[in-house]
This record gives sequence, C-alpha cells and structure tokens, in this order.
Amino acid sequence: MFVRITTDPAPRPHSLNDLGMTSDSNPMVSLNEFTYKKGNEIYGEKEPAEYIYQVKSGAVRSYKLLSDGRRQIGAFHLAGDIFGLENGSSHRFTAEAVVDTTVRLIKRQSLETVAESDAVVARNLLRMTTTNLQHAEDHMLLLGRKTSLERVAAFLIEMDKRLTAAGVLALPMSRRDIADYLGLTLETVSRAISRLHELGILGFVGNTQRQIVLLDRQQLANLDLQN
Repeated sequence: MFVRITTDPAPRPHSLNDLGMTSDSNPMVSLNEFTYKKGNEIYGEKEPAEYIYQVKSGAVRSYKLLSDGRRQIGAFHLAGDIFGLENGSSHRFTAEAVVDTTVRLIKRQSLETVAESDAVVARNLLRMTTTNLQHAEDHMLLLGRKTSLERVAAFLIEMDKRLTAAGVLALPMSRRDIADYLGLTLETVSRAISRLHELGILGFVGNTQRQIVLLDRQQLANLDLQN
C-alpha cells in the first residue's frame, strides 16, 4: 500500500537524474515519492512488477518465505539503491521497509520507453541489472561456503562499504534480519558478533548494539577470506 508524502514542501522529483541515471538528454519523466512505515510492505512476491524503486531515505529488505515458514532475505536496499528491477512481469521477492522509509518510483514502462531512444539510459539499466546479478552471486557463495563467523564478517564488510559515516557503522536492520540474510539463527549471529567484540575487532556505541565501530578492519577482512 502506498502512503503519499504530504508534509514535504520540496518539489516532486521529475528527472532520471533523481534515479541516478544521468544522461546528456536528461529526459523528463514522471516520478512519484512515497513513504512507508517500519515493517510495511512495498510490494509482494508475485505481484505485477509495474514500478522501479529507489530508496531516498531509510532501508528496504527483499525476502522470500520458504515452504517451511522460514524467511530468507535476499538483499538490503539502502539510500540511493535501485530495486524492483525484474526480468519478468512479476516480482520474485517481497519488499518491506526495515525502518520508516521514503522511496522514489517510476513506472517500468516509462523507463523502458526512455531507454529505447536513449543509449545512456539503456546502459545504466544494464549496469543496474548486472550489479544486482553480481550481488546475487556473491550472496549465494556466502551462504554456501562460509562458516557463521565468516558470514557475519562478510556482512559487516559489505555494510561498512555502504553505510559507515563518521567512523560509525549504523545498522538499520535487526539481528533477526541479519540472521535471515545470512541463513543463520539469531543466536548464532549474536554469538558471532560477541566473538568479534571479544577479539577486539569491533566495538559498540550506545545500548542497542546497532551502532558499531570497526576497530580492526584487516582482521575482519582476514576472517572473510577464510575458506
């Protein structure tokens, strides 16, 4: 369900530059902006893939519910990330707001029409598709080859590259989310994070332990490289 933003006086975004899709012609397109409360669904699995989305603020998780009821998170989408790109007519995952989240969206058909006449936009779409494929491949390798400590180390390295500001890694997602992303139990993730803390690899800011300071990135990277 869409919840339209009505309190923001800023003008509605209207160009492909707002989606990070720069082009010399910079075609004007119809973008909308919506906000979702924490835990609200943005779209569901098997729903028509009519829109492409960009996170303006907040965070989004894409997941599948497995036949045994478990949840497998496939990706976290953070500020600036594009998501909802599909190679078919329907969504393969459900997307939910991890925290209160604002997204921009454009009709898929509108973007495809622009891409037909704009080579730069077409290349940008291909780049985004390739990036999503690379992430899926990396995630598959992470789930299949690494120990629990290595998986958590790999996750923190990924988030460090995408989230760290002013030396602090502020995680919007819960440890339950992290566990469902890494294919681990909540208890295993908590033990791994505690172990990294004991080893002096990371420290915490505040009581929630979602704000992390990476004290030894090299040792963390060495864990990620183990087989």
